[in-house]
Amino acid sequence: MAVLVTPSIARAAPPGVDATEFLMALAEDTYELVAGLDFVSPVLVTSVPGMEEIVWPGTPVVEIPDLSGSALVEAAFTALPYGKQAVLLSGDAPDLPPLLIGKLFRELGRAQIAVCPAAEGGAVAIAAHLPYPGWASVDFDDLDPIKTLRASAPGSRMVARGPGWHRLRAPDDVRLLDPGLEGWDNTRALLSR
Repeated sequence: MAVLVTPSIARAAPPGVDATEFLMALAEDTYELVAGLDFVSPVLVTSVPGMEEIVWPGTPVVEIPDLSGSALVEAAFTALPYGKQAVLLSGDAPDLPPLLIGKLFRELGRAQIAVCPAAEGGAVAIAAHLPYPGWASVDFDDLDPIKTLRASAPGSRMVARGPGWHRLRAPDDVRLLDPGLEGWDNTRALLSR
């Protein structure tokens, strides 16, 4: 289970909030969500320097080049150090309910790839059997990643859709955070200063 942290996360910082602190808070909260799950091994995949400070000891931090689009997704899956299945979670989803990750793994029981779609387009998380399929060219910000993947899949049942959620991609998106959900403590503290 990997959290993907890229410099673009900082662009969602609301006015008056330091962009670097915002990136670190979101990334740490998203990582903490993954690290607290049973039966998965957390990994942080990043093109942002200094991310080792937000992970628990022993968690692999895999550095990749600063890429975008489908090249970023492919590089992130390819860089994973181990496993037969993986979920790649965008680092800007600090309040994602853990149940949605479990549903993606369940979908991999019948499909090669499963996607947790993001509100207003894109993907929150992409799950795949490893090695990552060569036909699966998709971007986290693709308007309809499921349609894109199904169009390139060699079979009609190779791509599954999981329940959707939201990402923080623009300053106004902090309104989407659910105050009733546990977690996202770092982001909550930073926004309440």
